[in-house]
Amino acid sequence: MDKMYKKTVRISPNNVALIGTIITLVGGFFLSYNYIQSKKILAYEYMTNSFYNGNEIVNITESDASIEQVENNLPETVTNDYIGYLSIPKINLRKGFLDLRSSENDVEKNILVVKGSTYPDVEKGNLILAGHSGTGWKAFFKDLYKLNVNDELYVDYKNKKYTYKITNIYKQEKVGTVAIYRDYDKTTLTLITCTNFDSKTQTIYISELVSVVDE
Repeated sequence: MDKMYKKTVRISPNNVALIGTIITLVGGFFLSYNYIQSKKILAYEYMTNSFYNGNEIVNITESDASIEQVENNLPETVTNDYIGYLSIPKINLRKGFLDLRSSENDVEKNILVVKGSTYPDVEKGNLILAGHSGTGWKAFFKDLYKLNVNDELYVDYKNKKYTYKITNIYKQEKVGTVAIYRDYDKTTLTLITCTNFDSKTQTIYISELVSVVDE
């Protein structure tokens, strides 16, 4: 009876070491890639959420008179419908805002009308709007970083169109308050959001009213 022989293939130690090195490198690449991607996602989430964690805007350096003005200017009933619209053609933004007292006046749902604001029809007042940047459906102000001084913004309110021009853009550290530097002899629109790709600061856009027309 013929004997059957099995041929054994021997792999040299050098080849074994080479194969092990390749496997290690490939595995390391995928681990590193997944780690970087997860960090990137966390970074975007942090950018989106860090500015408005609860109620960080607790003090706006506006005068008590402006708060009094807006309280006197509020309608008797509260509605969850938009009372006005912010439009910025340069970044293709058009978004409604609500009554200050509306339950939907929430940065997690809409552009936030900040307490201490006045509406556009208050002479020398200041409408202060805040919104998320970063990513996600609620990042309404994600493209504000593309704006420059002299760009125009528009607010539709009570059948009138208010045109504003940006006069100043500046950053502040997130410390729980926002200092608004504006000309108190001007009717103003202020926009606030997280600074693009910077989780430690917020950017403030000051714009002044240049015209009002009936719609």
